[in-house]
Amino acid sequence: MIRSFLLAACIALTGTCAAQPALPSSFVAKTIHSPAGADIYVRSGGHGPVVVLLHGYAENSDSWAPLAYDLMKDHTVVVPDLRGIGKSSIPTSGYDKKTQAIDIRAVVTSLGYDKTVVISHDIGIMVAYAYAATYPDKVERLVIMDAPIPGLGPWTDILQMPGVWHFNFHGPDAERLVQGRERIYFDRIWNDFTADPAKPDDATRNFFTASYTRPGGMRAGFAQFAAFSQDAKDNQEFAKTKLTMPVLAVGGEKSMGALEGVIMKSTAVNVQSEVITGSGHWLMEEKPTETIALIRAFLQQPATAK
Repeated sequence: MIRSFLLAACIALTGTCAAQPALPSSFVAKTIHSPAGADIYVRSGGHGPVVVLLHGYAENSDSWAPLAYDLMKDHTVVVPDLRGIGKSSIPTSGYDKKTQAIDIRAVVTSLGYDKTVVISHDIGIMVAYAYAATYPDKVERLVIMDAPIPGLGPWTDILQMPGVWHFNFHGPDAERLVQGRERIYFDRIWNDFTADPAKPDDATRNFFTASYTRPGGMRAGFAQFAAFSQDAKDNQEFAKTKLTMPVLAVGGEKSMGALEGVIMKSTAVNVQSEVITGSGHWLMEEKPTETIALIRAFLQQPATAK
């Protein structure tokens, strides 16, 4: 209780905190079975319109702590761990994002909800896009933050960039190489994509690393990338029908930047593109105050705004 209070106070005053991230202790935890063959751990709380937060790789659902504390004041906030990550189960398959969209739909409906806003980051945006494309009438607004989407926009060019070496680093030998050295592996990713070497901080890095060190955790993490070729095929099919809900595409200035908007404008008709000045990829750790303000403004816009 004391730890949660201090974290909330720290976030409210500074937008950051030296402690590891943690969702509000008032959130209710539940494990929901997906018909796609996974048990999804989800926490939820607050009151008001429903917002689903989908986290990315090298993190888990606690990465949304700053935004969750803010939105819970006037929204119902639903925060699942993606399959294979955090406290969700680790199935042997199903890491393509079309399948994971089924997981998220099971979470939403099992909690008694239907239409929601979806906010996403990193790998989470790939699941969010598949979800919005599969259930377009169930997504009121969509926020996509700082990652490419397989098969969309300049995907082929992105795959040639040295910085995305980890997209093709997976399989049994990769698992053996990082076993017991998971923090070293994740440090390379965190350092490559941050604009501030101190962020994520050390406590946060240790906490997120622990999410992947349980048996099968790294295999599941790598499987997110191994599924990209299938994701690209699925997304090219999805893109034949453009999304019509309002979309906010956010890039960190030192990471995806304006390219995030370019990608989403190739597959959606109502896109607002924004760049977080001075930020790298890790928006919740590097620039939480600015990112939350952008999301808040987007949520408050009339539905017809472009």
